[in-house]
Amino acid sequence: MQQDNAAPSVLTSLRLANEADLPALKILMHDAIHQLQADVLNPAQIKASSAFMGLDRQLVIDRTYFVATIDGALAGCGGWSRRATLYGGDHSAGLREPRLLDPRSEPARMRAMYTSPGHTRRGVGRAILAECERSAQAEGFASAELMATMSGLPLYLAAGYAIIEELVDDRGGTPVPLRRMRKLF
Repeated sequence: MQQDNAAPSVLTSLRLANEADLPALKILMHDAIHQLQADVLNPAQIKASSAFMGLDRQLVIDRTYFVATIDGALAGCGGWSRRATLYGGDHSAGLREPRLLDPRSEPARMRAMYTSPGHTRRGVGRAILAECERSAQAEGFASAELMATMSGLPLYLAAGYAIIEELVDDRGGTPVPLRRMRKLF
């Protein structure tokens, strides 16, 4: 058996997402939800996750959503928000809260972080999260909150986020564990 001694590909681009990216982002998110959670959720929980996870076009409209590529291929996406919505996609009933946050007293929201299953363990999520934190700080935010899935939990813990609440979302008919997390900048 031959070993591949080539260096792993590295992140080659991180840019703001635009409307033209939306179809590819939907596919990446679907693949990430259904493949990357398989080690931490059962099939019913993965299916139920689709009821509240996914694309939030408001992040793209607000110009706070990023796309990462490796060697020209879509490797990941994620963003932050100055709005009160903590998590959920366009289709997530009951989760939308468009109110603008006050950066002097409220944390920014880190949102909709996904890595392509073919690009995990290459620093994609870490790079996107760091850029989101820099952007939020530049707008005056002193902290951030996010809602972590079980597959994202290790990244957020390594990046300095602390669990502040353990929750279960059952919008999809099956309880899915989540962790609300916070970080001071």
